[in-house]
Amino acid sequence: MKPIKTITGPAAVLPRANVDTDQIIPARFMSRSRSEGYGDQCFHDLRFSDNGTPRMEWPLGDSPHGPTVLIADENFGCGSSREAAVYALIDYGVEVVIAPSFADIFRSNAGKNGLLTISLPRDCVREIMDLLRRTPETTITIDLPRQRVQAGAMEIGFDVDGRLKYRLERGLDELSATLEFESAIADFETGHFGSYSWTKPSGAAPGQHET
Repeated sequence: MKPIKTITGPAAVLPRANVDTDQIIPARFMSRSRSEGYGDQCFHDLRFSDNGTPRMEWPLGDSPHGPTVLIADENFGCGSSREAAVYALIDYGVEVVIAPSFADIFRSNAGKNGLLTISLPRDCVREIMDLLRRTPETTITIDLPRQRVQAGAMEIGFDVDGRLKYRLERGLDELSATLEFESAIADFETGHFGSYSWTKPSGAAPGQHET
């Protein structure tokens, strides 16, 4: 995961509520390995007709790459809990999704993989959508340390879980964040096993436990 401080880039509007994970990455593409990437399959059935031609009504255009910032509608990422939906968005080029609300599991998966999700009041999201419809070349800036979204003349604050913010700013997944405390964990284990030797697994060295 790369650290997130400030993200600035082009934005696009996806004016659909309840975009589920099967729309983000259809299940038939999930046999691919992560190393192959999912970007070209992201939103596949919304981007292309059955004969493979681009849908002219697709709101994000016909570019093979997505916007840096995606402005979506309510309950984004609902449906099944497939983590590949987050992979697909990241591989498509999306770094931030802004919406009034997200499915809980999708939001959790996004945070674990470095995709920033921002919930804003419905009126604010609509205002950003209107701005982008009027001036689609508008870029949006997200300042994670300050927790601010800048869109045109608008500057809007957003909430983010403190632990998630810490990890995203440093590019840490959950395991890497835990390993920052490796020496403290080892010290605790040494003291614990010293006081309660009967709890020490057979053959384990101080600061080590068997699985």
